[in-house]
Amino acid sequence: MNKISKLFQIKYPIIQAGMVWASGWRLASAVSNAGGLGLIGAGSMHPAVLRNHIKKFKKASNKPFGVNIPLFYPQLDEIISIIIEEKVPIVFTSAGSPRLWTSILKENDIKVVQVVSSVNFALKSQDAGVDAIVAEGFEAGGHNGREETTTMTLIPMVKAEIDLPIIAAGGIATGGAMLAAIALGADGVQVGSRFVASNEASSHPSFKQEVVRAVEGSTVLTLKEITPVRMLKNSFFQKINSLYQKGTDVEELKLVLGKGRAKRGMFEGDLEEGELEIGQISGLINDILPAAQIVKNLIDEYNQALRLLKRI
Repeated sequence: MNKISKLFQIKYPIIQAGMVWASGWRLASAVSNAGGLGLIGAGSMHPAVLRNHIKKFKKASNKPFGVNIPLFYPQLDEIISIIIEEKVPIVFTSAGSPRLWTSILKENDIKVVQVVSSVNFALKSQDAGVDAIVAEGFEAGGHNGREETTTMTLIPMVKAEIDLPIIAAGGIATGGAMLAAIALGADGVQVGSRFVASNEASSHPSFKQEVVRAVEGSTVLTLKEITPVRMLKNSFFQKINSLYQKGTDVEELKLVLGKGRAKRGMFEGDLEEGELEIGQISGLINDILPAAQIVKNLIDEYNQALRLLKRI
């Protein structure tokens, strides 16, 4: 059995990313029921909302699942307590040091996976005792690393330095990309943008359609002075871009960004003034599908690509 499949006790080494405003219990349970690992994205949930999603997942599926936690979350103590109380089996952590919570989670028989964007952070995460690493290239949507290392470069670099199972993320929406990541040393893949364009994603239908309309060059990595984020170009992005051209400072960028931009765009459907977080791979996403079909397509395409390579 594949290392990731064995670690999480799942059929396929496919993890649905815990994306803000998209990854509720419906999407997570659909992916888990299809043989992958569904993640509930806690980054856009108040603690009580997260508990509700966990309970609803358990009613919809008896398969393994996890919760993704950004470690800068303001109510982190409460979130961790809920995860322990609800016996969540797997936690993916990101945007912070895993040293603070990994040991506590593991003491409660919870597997811990840290999302990293560099070899340096992968090594620190391994030292902190995590069970696996998500190595995410800067093609990925949403908050990202400042290094701008691509997935296909990052995976072999991390593989050369750590002994833990590696999950590739960033720019993966097809079985061919999954095969390429595994050929470079990954043990599984994390898929985000492709699952945003699914029936079960909790993101706004207008945002899903905007993802489908995306083409090459529709996304950009920006706001590095605050927190790097990849998003679709829209009126909000043009405001940010104009500030950069004027040589603005960080405080003015923060003022224009304000609060709730991602919710406004991704959950409420404001395509002009919202922050529309999505990956470069959106240029290859042309339809909205059931999550189970997306999992099936990934496996079918993976096997087809593998057969083609064997002919060479």
